[in-house]
Amino acid sequence: MHPRLLRTFLAVARSRNITRAAEAVNLAQSSVSDQIQSLEAELGAALFTRSKSGLELRPAGLALKPIAEELLRLDAEGRAAVLAAAGQTSGTLTIGALETIASARLAPWLPGFQASHPDITVRMKVTDSGTLRRLLEDGDIDVAFCFERRDGTNGADERLARRTIGAEPLVLVAAPGQGTAPRDLVALAALRFVATEPGCIYRHLFDTAFAEAGTAAPKLAAEVGSIGAIARLVAAGAGLGLVPRLAVCDALERGDLIELPWPGLAQAAPLTMIWRRRRVQPPALRHLLAAARDTLALKPSRISSEPESTSRPKVLL
Repeated sequence: MHPRLLRTFLAVARSRNITRAAEAVNLAQSSVSDQIQSLEAELGAALFTRSKSGLELRPAGLALKPIAEELLRLDAEGRAAVLAAAGQTSGTLTIGALETIASARLAPWLPGFQASHPDITVRMKVTDSGTLRRLLEDGDIDVAFCFERRDGTNGADERLARRTIGAEPLVLVAAPGQGTAPRDLVALAALRFVATEPGCIYRHLFDTAFAEAGTAAPKLAAEVGSIGAIARLVAAGAGLGLVPRLAVCDALERGDLIELPWPGLAQAAPLTMIWRRRRVQPPALRHLLAAARDTLALKPSRISSEPESTSRPKVLL
């Protein structure tokens, strides 16, 4: 079973759709169909059946799926071992990131990394945290950069390794002229806020900030799908926002938003890189992980709208 056929098989198994699988493996739909037929002919069994909801795995396909995943993992580790033994560092890496991290942290950092490692090609996928985890588990990205949850649910998957490389302060933002923030969290929680939808990492950070202070989260003026939408609504006076500073540093710099003091213990979002555990890591990935640990973590936020105080944590990004 050629790895190419197994990758196509897994893409179809995960998407349950030839069109989406073709996009995932960068092939024409006809090529995907041909490869599935070739694999079925080689194995002497049908792998999929059609249903109203899409392509479903038959018993033979269900039996093949975990084995295909393991064979591809071994194939990747074998290639990595050969490259490491030969002292080669070239390769192609696909990194995934939340949009705010990609634009505010990775975009300024990646050119320097690529200048130092011209033999490594880097691709980037920008999406939400749930999709990043799924892409990582499926092997479609090599490393993900995201904010981590702080409720103990992050480290459950032993297949994944993680390293926190910084802590981005959460900032309380308002429209210019909105006034001063209340002196305590109870009064603050009585005001209107704009936040992302439940399930989003930014919503988790928002809810956790109030929960850790022993205060119920405030009622929301609006739930929106992105940090960019929060910034625009807050700037228009819809309510306050509590977001990572890097997500709104441009708006703060332009004066579209102002930062108000948070009336409690300073809050921060852990910036973490996550990758799959392997017996042998590809040399290119080892170089990127080391560079991110040593240099990306040293880049400070571009703006702070008020002087640092002794109670505010320094940004280590």
